[in-house]
Amino acid sequence: MKSLLLQSLFDEQESRPLTVSELNEQVKTALERSFASVWIEAEIVNFKAASSGHWYFTLHDGDSHLRAACYVRNNLRIRFQPFDGLQVRVRGKLSVYQPKGEYQMLVESLEPVGEGALKVAFEQIKLKLQKEGLFDEELKRELPFFPRRVGVITSPNGAAFHDILNVLSRRTRTVNIVLIPTRVQGETAGEEITNAIRSANNFNHKAQPSDKIDVLIVGRGGGSSEDLWAFNEERVARAIRASEIPVISAVGHEIDFTIADLVADRRAPTPSAAAEIVAESEDGIADFLSRKRQDLFQSIGYKLLASRSDLQELALAAVFAEFPQQIKDRRYEITDATESLRSAFDKQIGKNKQRLESLNNRISPLQLASKLNEKKTRLALLQQKQSSAVKDIINAKDENLKIGMASLDALSPLSVLSRGFSIVENAAGEILRDAGEIKENENVKIRLARGTIKARVLTVSS
Repeated sequence: MKSLLLQSLFDEQESRPLTVSELNEQVKTALERSFASVWIEAEIVNFKAASSGHWYFTLHDGDSHLRAACYVRNNLRIRFQPFDGLQVRVRGKLSVYQPKGEYQMLVESLEPVGEGALKVAFEQIKLKLQKEGLFDEELKRELPFFPRRVGVITSPNGAAFHDILNVLSRRTRTVNIVLIPTRVQGETAGEEITNAIRSANNFNHKAQPSDKIDVLIVGRGGGSSEDLWAFNEERVARAIRASEIPVISAVGHEIDFTIADLVADRRAPTPSAAAEIVAESEDGIADFLSRKRQDLFQSIGYKLLASRSDLQELALAAVFAEFPQQIKDRRYEITDATESLRSAFDKQIGKNKQRLESLNNRISPLQLASKLNEKKTRLALLQQKQSSAVKDIINAKDENLKIGMASLDALSPLSVLSRGFSIVENAAGEILRDAGEIKENENVKIRLARGTIKARVLTVSS
């Protein structure tokens, strides 16, 4: 033993002592290799959020303490702000803080323990955003009355998109759907939803007015609180609030409520309900036009019935019933006069023939021949004059008949009306001939050549 000890004093290669840093480095390497991933359940004490964004706290189980650090790159994925006294489940690795030689846990994941864990995170985010005013009603924008292009931010394979597509396809004819596909659950879902909202707004900045997206539907179908958590993330809420395009939040079922619902311009209890909101304006316009069309047809029908009634009443008026008979009577009178005139001329001609025959019997043949020729000539002249006189008389009678017919036609109410005149009756149906027979604000009926106008008297002047 002594020889070995003495021999070691003369060894050429003596073991070099380690520095504290080197020892801490070796311990750190060994510790991180042996405890690369561990789970611990404990209570948080002495929590501190540094200005750098890192979190520092101590894990305590009642008997022992363990220092812990959660760097900013990891705590950005944690859904809530830890606080003293909170029971948590922590995943991370053990390491050594070399400057002090203290071992600690580097936290990679941190979750509250118990059924109310997600509720704690939800309430923290809600309170923070509420203090900043992100839920204020005055910030919420009106949805476009008649959207033409709707952006849908959801999973292309989920039931939510198919429900929205079915409702809009069934209830609208003018709405175009733009799918912006994203994950709706998982660690990257919140980031993808945020990027999708920003992409839609960037598209609108560059697009032509006719191609712009008018409203966004952001949502998904139902699921557990864990499945819906992406819509509770702070970055999603801020992206919705910063969007220049109005946003409808449609997450889960009617009983589900997320931060996205609070910050969105309109909350729909389900994706199908969001599609109904988009389609309701077009449905309203279609119903309005349909009702107006029915009212118009009904009004036209009433007008036609009233006009037919007025026309029938006018046609049955005494003045129109008597007018044709007066025309017939005048025609009969003219015919009788013509026949009387012809008969008188025929009698006169007969008398002249008899006198001629008597004279022929009383004169010599020569004289007779001379007289006869003379008489024939006179007779021819008389006949010519007679024929001319008859024609003149007939023409005069025809002219008188035309004048009479024109006079009768001029006296006809229809002719008077066709020249722009009208018949004005009071409410009792009496024809007005003097302005003093009517008072202001009384109703009158004005009958024109075609149609009737009902009016109210504004002023009366004599």
